[in-house]
Amino acid sequence: MFKKILIANRGEIACRVAATAKRMGIQTVAVYSDADAHAKHVQVCDEAVHIGGSAPKDSYLRWERILQAAQDTGAQAVHPGYGFLSENEDFAKACAAAGLVFIGPPASAILAMGLKAESKQLMEKAGVPLVPGYHAADQDPALLQREADRIGYPALIKASAGGGGKGMRVVNSSAEFADALASCKREAINSFGDDAVLIEKYVQRPRHIEIQVFGDTHGNCVYLFERDCSVQRRHQKVLEEAPAPGMTEALRKQMGEAAVAAAKAVNYVGAGTVEFIVEQTGYDQPDSMKFFFMEMNTRLQVEHPVTEAITGLDLVEWQLRVASGEPLPLKQSELRMHGHAIEARICAENPDNNFLPATGRLAVYRKPSCSSFALPSDGHGGVRIDDGVREGDSISPFYDSMVAKLIVHGDTREQALARLDEALSQTRIVGLTSNVQFLRYIIRTDSFATAKLDTALIQREEKALFAQEPLGLALTAASVVANTLHSEQALKGHDPFSSRDGWRAYGVATRNFGFVFHGASHNAVLTYAHDGSLLLCVTDAEGEVSGPLAYRADGDALHISFADQHARVQVFHETQGHEDVAHVFAPQGGTRITVVDALAHAGDVQEAGGRLTAPMPGKVVSFAVAAGDKVKAGQPLAVMEAMKMEHTIAAPADGEVLELLYAPGDQVAEGEELLKLKV
Repeated sequence: MFKKILIANRGEIACRVAATAKRMGIQTVAVYSDADAHAKHVQVCDEAVHIGGSAPKDSYLRWERILQAAQDTGAQAVHPGYGFLSENEDFAKACAAAGLVFIGPPASAILAMGLKAESKQLMEKAGVPLVPGYHAADQDPALLQREADRIGYPALIKASAGGGGKGMRVVNSSAEFADALASCKREAINSFGDDAVLIEKYVQRPRHIEIQVFGDTHGNCVYLFERDCSVQRRHQKVLEEAPAPGMTEALRKQMGEAAVAAAKAVNYVGAGTVEFIVEQTGYDQPDSMKFFFMEMNTRLQVEHPVTEAITGLDLVEWQLRVASGEPLPLKQSELRMHGHAIEARICAENPDNNFLPATGRLAVYRKPSCSSFALPSDGHGGVRIDDGVREGDSISPFYDSMVAKLIVHGDTREQALARLDEALSQTRIVGLTSNVQFLRYIIRTDSFATAKLDTALIQREEKALFAQEPLGLALTAASVVANTLHSEQALKGHDPFSSRDGWRAYGVATRNFGFVFHGASHNAVLTYAHDGSLLLCVTDAEGEVSGPLAYRADGDALHISFADQHARVQVFHETQGHEDVAHVFAPQGGTRITVVDALAHAGDVQEAGGRLTAPMPGKVVSFAVAAGDKVKAGQPLAVMEAMKMEHTIAAPADGEVLELLYAPGDQVAEGEELLKLKV
C-alpha cells in the first residue's frame, strides 16, 4: 500500500479522498491555486503545494506542476478526483513516465472511452445497446445537420469529449440546429479543448440510470448496482439515488452485465461508471424499459456516496487498494444492497433565474447534524455531508458552483426522503443564493415522491418549483420584528432610558417597521400594551394581518406565535450595499426580506433604466447585436461564460442598442454594464 499520495484536485473531492487516506494511514499532499490558498482541502491534508493562478488553466490543469509537486514531496501516487485532469489520458501517461501511479484506469481505457463517438463504435462491437445517432469523425456542419434531419427531432448535440452537461444542446427543429451547434462547439472547446460533437436521437421520457463498475489488474470486474440520476437541470444532475426506483432484478442484472462488458472491452481498472439512457413507456411499467449506452465516465463519480451507502463500502479505499495492485475485495456474488440512499447537490445558484451561478462569501454555513465522512450506515441518523468549504469561505467564479453534497440513507425510500427533507430544513446558507429550498420543493412533488422519474421532471413540475414563497409575509415580518426585540433586549444596559421596550407612563407606544418583500414595499406596526403584551399589524396589498405577537428564546432560535401561525425560526442579518437583508429560516423553509430604515439613504435611489449589467462575474463570449440595432423583449443580446457554462443575456424589453461597452474575450465583474439599451 502507498505511504503518501498527492490529490490533484480541490474542494469536496480532495477532502473526501483525504479522509479515506487518513483512515488507512496514508499521508496526503494537497495542491492549491491562488484562490484556494486558505481552502479547506489545504488544511485537511498533511502537506500542500502552491501550483499557480486561480484559473484552472493556470493551476489545476497544469500537470507538469502537479507532477513536480508529487516528486518534490515524495508521493508515490496521484489521485485525480473528478473533473480537471481525471479523464485526461496524457496526464495518466505523464504520471507513469514520472514513476507515479495514476489512481485510475490505464490511459488506453481513458482514451477509448473519452471520445464519445469512438466509444459508441467500440460498444457496438461489444454488443452493448446504443441510441440511434451519428458518431463518425466528419464534422462538416452541413453533414451534421443532414444527420440530425435524418435522425429526426428533437435531436441531441453532444460534445464528443464532454461530460457534466457541458457542450450539450437539445434541438427541436432543423431551423435551430446551426445556432445550437455553434454554441455547443464553443462551450466544448472552452471546457475540453476539443469541439467535435456527435448527434443522437433525443429519447422521450428518458431516465438516466448508471452502473458503478470496478475492475482490477487481475482481470476481475464487478458492478456495484445502479444509481438513478434522472432529476437534472441543464443536463446536470441535481438528485441521485440508489437503488433506482422500479428497477426489476432482471433489468438490473442485464444492465450490470452490459456495464461489465463495456468495461472489459477496454481492459478497465479502477472505479468507473457506465451511463445508460433508459426509455420507458410508462412510469409504472418497469418491464417495458429499454436501455441504451450513453457514455462511460472513467473516474469516480460525484454521486458515488449513494453507492457507498447501500453497499456499506468505501469506494475510495477500493481505488487505493486496486491501484496498489491488490485484487478486488469482493466478488460479484458477495455484493449486497441495503436500504435506500439519496444525494442532493447543494449549489450556489439561483433556480428562479435559470439556475444562474452565484458567487460570494458563506457568511453563514450551518449543516444538519451528521457525520463528516463515515458511511450513513455507520449511524448518525443516516445523514452525511461531503463538502470542501467552511463558514466564512467564498465561492469563486473560477470553479463549479457546488457547495456540498448531502447524502441520506434509510431502510426504505420513504424514510430516506423524510430524512433528506429534515436535513435540508436544518441547512443554513447566508451570503449567496443557494438551491436548498428548491431541493425541498423537488422532493415534495408528486412526481419525485411517487418515483415518476425522467429527465424532464423539473420542467414538468415547474409550477410547484419556481417562484414559490415558503413562509409568507406575515410570518417573515413577525420573525424579524421578534428577533429585533430579542436582540435589543439582550444588548441593552442597566440604564432604563436606553431600553426600547415601549414602556410609557400613560398611553400606548407604537413602532413602525418597513420591509421590501419580493419587490413590494410593506409596513408593520408594533403596539406595546400596558400589560406587556405586543400587538403586530402587517400590511400588504391585500389588506392587514394583525394579532398578538409572542416569542421566546430557544438557544439561537426563537419560537414565534403570530396570527395563528407558530414556528421555530432563526434570523440572520446580512448587509448588501446599503440594505439590511434578513434571512429567516423555519421548518417550512427559508426566505429573505429587506428591512427598510426610512431615515437612511434618503434620496439615494438612482434610476438604472437603459443599462444591461452582467449577472455574474465572467467572460464575454459574443454579442448578437450591434449599436443601432432594434431589439425585442427576450431577444438574445450577448453570451457570457462563467463557472464553465455559457449564459445567454436577453433583452428585458423592446428597445434600441445604443452602445456595446465590452468586446468578446473581455472579463467583466458582476454588475458591470455590458451595453446601453434604450427602452
